[in-house]
Amino acid sequence: MKFGATIVVASLLVAAGIVLRPLIATEIQSTERRSGYTFMGPETKAMQDDDTANPGMLGALDGEALWNRKAGAAGKACGDCHGDARASMKGVAARYPAYDKPLGRPVNLEQRVNLCRARHQEADPFPYEKHDLLALTAFVAEQSRGMAITPDTSPELQPFVAKGRDFFMHRQGQLNLGCTNCHDDNWDKHLAGSPVTQAIPNGYPIYRLEWQSLGSLQRRLRNCINGMRAQNFDFGAPELVELELYLMSRARGMPMETPAVRP
Repeated sequence: MKFGATIVVASLLVAAGIVLRPLIATEIQSTERRSGYTFMGPETKAMQDDDTANPGMLGALDGEALWNRKAGAAGKACGDCHGDARASMKGVAARYPAYDKPLGRPVNLEQRVNLCRARHQEADPFPYEKHDLLALTAFVAEQSRGMAITPDTSPELQPFVAKGRDFFMHRQGQLNLGCTNCHDDNWDKHLAGSPVTQAIPNGYPIYRLEWQSLGSLQRRLRNCINGMRAQNFDFGAPELVELELYLMSRARGMPMETPAVRP
């Protein structure tokens, strides 16, 4: 980017309340970390708090139907292996992404659903960001609602957590921004009328009023990367899973809210 263009971009960011601070950002202390829920207005909070008003619950209900539906050449339903999700899936989403030994890398919850379909149901994977995958993932994650996030601390995962943290801290794109510049340095500001939160991913899949649908954490991450005008990644890319893994480590101890509602 040329010097003059850099000044223009910086001026626009300052006008929006986003201040470009020194290259070394200050990571939020764990005692100061807050769920995105705390930044919302009373109407949106009320929508999330009431299951009869939370539109994300419609997706979770569809996910429950999928949980009990037989699929694939094996003719199995999720419940045939796992039984009642309200017992077997309790706490599962609170520790994902998790290490998959056959693949030798972490996978997120959506990928685990598709791996189960391929390995045990002999079924085709659900496409990323389509309703069936989001609904089934939301139903599984809902069983952990209210439970504390407890990221897996296996030694095998630590290099991937470090990669995710490097991605979060690294400046990139035409705007020369890192995730940390908004979510660590400027989380108490507003951008385009919306609060800048702390990148705590404790409610995904979430229902965003902007999207008018359920969406995954990777959809949100890709939105942010596009906003930085940086090279983006495909859904399921290792870089995005590593970033998810780091973000969940930032959220350690915070309650799961899936399906959360956000503006």
